[in-house]
Amino acid sequence: MKVFHTINELRNELKNERKSGKSIGFVPTMGYLHEGHVSLLKEARENNEIVVLSIFVNPTQFGPNEDFDQYPRDFERDEKIALNAGVDCLFYPTVEEMYPNELKSTMKVTKRVDVLCGEKRPGHFDGVALVLTKLFNIVQPDQAYFGLKDAQQVAVIEGLVEDYNIPVKINPVPTVREEDGLAKSSRNIYLTEKERKEAPVLYKSLQKAAEDIQNGNHNAEQLKQNIINTIENETSGTVDYVSIYSYPDLEPINRTNGKIIIALAVKFSNSRLIDNMIISI
Repeated sequence: MKVFHTINELRNELKNERKSGKSIGFVPTMGYLHEGHVSLLKEARENNEIVVLSIFVNPTQFGPNEDFDQYPRDFERDEKIALNAGVDCLFYPTVEEMYPNELKSTMKVTKRVDVLCGEKRPGHFDGVALVLTKLFNIVQPDQAYFGLKDAQQVAVIEGLVEDYNIPVKINPVPTVREEDGLAKSSRNIYLTEKERKEAPVLYKSLQKAAEDIQNGNHNAEQLKQNIINTIENETSGTVDYVSIYSYPDLEPINRTNGKIIIALAVKFSNSRLIDNMIISI
């Protein structure tokens, strides 16, 4: 595995690989890698001859009340995980390398961002779109891999690639879960012992909603209320939101039809957990 800190070094390396006709798979991350990231890398490894991993904590996607400086970083640990996952090229640039000058243009995402987690993070997906456009131009991958745990981000990225004719295939990868169904997340360590026992109820409530839909209940409001009731009755968490939208457009619906997403966020004492299920009806 080779580690690159500059854009030019990485571009030169990948130019040579591309000349040899090798396919390039790309996994962009902000580091502090966990099993969800590893699942993306494994998928990239299985389907490409060269795997590129980027680790870059992107300042443009942090809001004024979000602490960019406190975001967890552990490059030595990440480097070992990347090596074990079969990464060929690890791109680890500084902020100065990615943003050497004041930007002369900006990006504005206008669809799929004013709901779910994006509703409370104005400008967040503008920053995501900006850094991914830069990274896609730097790496020029054939395929890129993103986790469906953040299905809203996947929807935004698919829209970005479509709008700007970026020649990369976006591959959404299913959420990695614990044996009891809880979506794996670095935030799970902040749950108390009692909360950790309760947390699988989030996924179970989504499964029950999917079962209700299969049994003929297509009333979106009723389905959402059932999920809220389950979480409030069976956990000590506070429901932040339960939403049902069309997917990937993320438009409101009254009745479930076509491809939809059921998404939720729940606050526990020291952690906020998100989960979702995408269903085709």
